[in-house]
Amino acid sequence: MHVLELAEDLALNDEQRATMQALVDQMKAEAVPLGERFLARYAALEGAFRDGEITAESLQQHAVAIGQVEGALRATHLKYHLLTKPLLTDAQLAAYAHLRGYTANPATEPAAPRHMPGGHGAN
Repeated sequence: MHVLELAEDLALNDEQRATMQALVDQMKAEAVPLGERFLARYAALEGAFRDGEITAESLQQHAVAIGQVEGALRATHLKYHLLTKPLLTDAQLAAYAHLRGYTANPATEPAAPRHMPGGHGAN
């Protein structure tokens, strides 16, 4: 999604733009239902607290359920970083890192291990 926001700065070609848009659409199709499920499970936890129905056991069950959905949502997000990286040139990846504030100078510094397409630790 960030790549499309920076399409002009990254000089994406038409094919890259179309592919990135398709990936964003796919990611949303996967992530939105997970996000809705996350919110529903969190609301259930809050409701149990509010209604005085929470126990140590039910708290554990709620927390695990929330964590599972959150993990699935995170994995979905990161999967699309992995799918994005090979679609960009090395120069575009360096420019992306710089534009997102992960490096001071894309020509001389490696990308920080956070939120790079295909990144989150992968350089």
